[in-house]
Amino acid sequence: QVQLVESGGGLVQAGGSLRLSCAATGRTFSRIAMGWFRQAPGKEREFVAAISWSGGSTYYTDSVKGRFTISRDNARNTVYLQMNSLKPEDTAVYYCAASRTSYLNTYSTDYDAWGQGTQVTVSS
Repeated sequence: QVQLVESGGGLVQAGGSLRLSCAATGRTFSRIAMGWFRQAPGKEREFVAAISWSGGSTYYTDSVKGRFTISRDNARNTVYLQMNSLKPEDTAVYYCAASRTSYLNTYSTDYDAWGQGTQVTVSS
């Protein structure tokens, strides 16, 4: 099994930036795809971004395209989410997740390990 620990959340003004990190231990990190999801109060968890095992393929939900960038450093067993031009509607708990496969996935059921989450709050 893989263990995931997120960091980097916080409070930021609209238009600002944050960089989330997710450190992985356990399973061979470099062989699995990784994803970021988020859950706002009163809403269901939603897909944000995913990256393939090599980092060669990425995918984003429409609402963050052009603003967020997912990347990974397999030597450091870490995946990142750079968030720019943040909006109040980006406010949520952000979760890092490890896929069951090497290829990027967008459904939460395709992921079998989750971090504890990190709070991102964007003020207007």
